[in-house]
Amino acid sequence: MIRTDTEFTPRVLLIEDDRAVREGVLLALSRQGHDVAAVGTGEDGLARLRSFRPDVVVLDLMLPGLSGLEVCRRIRTEDQVPIIMATARGDDTDRVVGLEAGADDYVVKPVQARVLEARIRAVLRRVGGAPTDGGIPKIEAHGENGELAIDRSGLAVTRQGVPVSLAPSELRLLLTLSASPGQVFFRQQLLEAVWEHSYHGDSRLMDACVKRLRTKMGERTGQPRYIQTVRGFGYRFQSR
Repeated sequence: MIRTDTEFTPRVLLIEDDRAVREGVLLALSRQGHDVAAVGTGEDGLARLRSFRPDVVVLDLMLPGLSGLEVCRRIRTEDQVPIIMATARGDDTDRVVGLEAGADDYVVKPVQARVLEARIRAVLRRVGGAPTDGGIPKIEAHGENGELAIDRSGLAVTRQGVPVSLAPSELRLLLTLSASPGQVFFRQQLLEAVWEHSYHGDSRLMDACVKRLRTKMGERTGQPRYIQTVRGFGYRFQSR
């Protein structure tokens, strides 16, 4: 479980090839009380991931050599550490691809220190506990691919008895939806509850997260059993 930001000094791994940007972000985050390791390549980032054991990764999507997208994918094969990717302004296609690869959130370059700090704090809070407004401690859902069990109090998910490894945003979204099975959640509700984004226009965060969740839960493409789309409104969790 990720510790809350009031209990420890957050460790941030910054992977950014632009030296000026890297040094500026490192200084800003250090002043905010973070323990920061900063590297300039994807290869160095993966190496530092194993030795530094960060609580959050801030990842530039446009890296030389091993791309930020590939770095994100490789991290997700072995670790569910929160990933915040930095993308160029207006680079919507790469942003969506990055989110689908496993990033939890994003910031637009040039990165504003206060925005990045807010996103880091938010992602660290994301799995601090299960939503408490309704719901039941444990949910068992049944589908063609077997039983899905969600232990809300233990923050654990299994499918056919096998643990399902979820990134922070994926787990928080599933916990939020499953708190009230059958209830339709509007996209803006989910953005505010899961990502703490109070503004419109970031539904891609949620849609990419839903896509990843469905895959991990064994959902058939085009025939979701558990997380259902309610067109024009949002999503709902169906347990039966």
